[in-house]
Parts: sequence; C-alpha cells; structure tokens
Amino acid sequence: MKLDGFGLFVNDMPAMIRFYRDVLGFEIQEDENAGNVYLVKDGTLFLLYGRKDFEKMTSTKYQYIIGKNGHFEIALYVDTFEEVDLEYKKAIAKGAIPVLEPTTEPWGQRTCYIADPEGNLVEIGSWNKPYEEKDL
Repeated sequence: MKLDGFGLFVNDMPAMIRFYRDVLGFEIQEDENAGNVYLVKDGTLFLLYGRKDFEKMTSTKYQYIIGKNGHFEIALYVDTFEEVDLEYKKAIAKGAIPVLEPTTEPWGQRTCYIADPEGNLVEIGSWNKPYEEKDL
C-alpha cells in the first residue's frame, strides 16, 4: 500500500475552505458550499469532507473534538528559519489561531503551530535547508 493523502471531516465547510485557500494558500477551486473538496498539495491528496455528508454515507454518527484537536497535526515545510517566522506572522494576520510562536527546538528544527477554524493543528517548520535536503 502507498499513502495517497489525508482528509479532514469538517463542520463548517465555507470557513475551512477560506482558511486553507486564503490563509495557507492551498489552490481550492470548489465553491465554499461544496460538500467535499479534493486537491493535491505538493503531490499529496488533501480532502475536506463535510461531516454530515460522511455520516449519511456511512450511516454512522461520529464523535468530534471540540476545541483544539491534539490527536494529529498537518505539517507544512518551508526552506528557511526566516520563512517559518514570516509564514507564522502572515497566517496569524489572516486569522489563524496562534498555538506556539516560532521556536528553535533543541533538535535543530524551527517550528511553530497554528490552528484552523475547527481547532486542527497546523505546524510550519524548517530544518533551514530545502525540503529535498532535509534529513529525518
């Protein structure tokens, strides 16, 4: 099996489309009232799927976290430490929820966290080198 992508089950599709499109720069073509959004970001499938639509499709009621979601993160990479700081400031100015200001961690990564309108954590980080050259 190969990892194809990931998705978020969302409550407020218009707010989530505006966040990922207008705040983080994802290229979303669908209307804000779409039931689901499929897009490819840097070769990875990213899906926004309406919770009610998914529950109807699967005939199942699910439980959802209220507030910040500490179960997972979406990680975005930039090439330099300066870009971490810049992208954090830009995201906050556009309405992202601040979680952790840019910090250089003891292991050498500069990272910060914001949250989307439904509380999903988004990390913006860098090892101060292009993505292709980073060592994990």
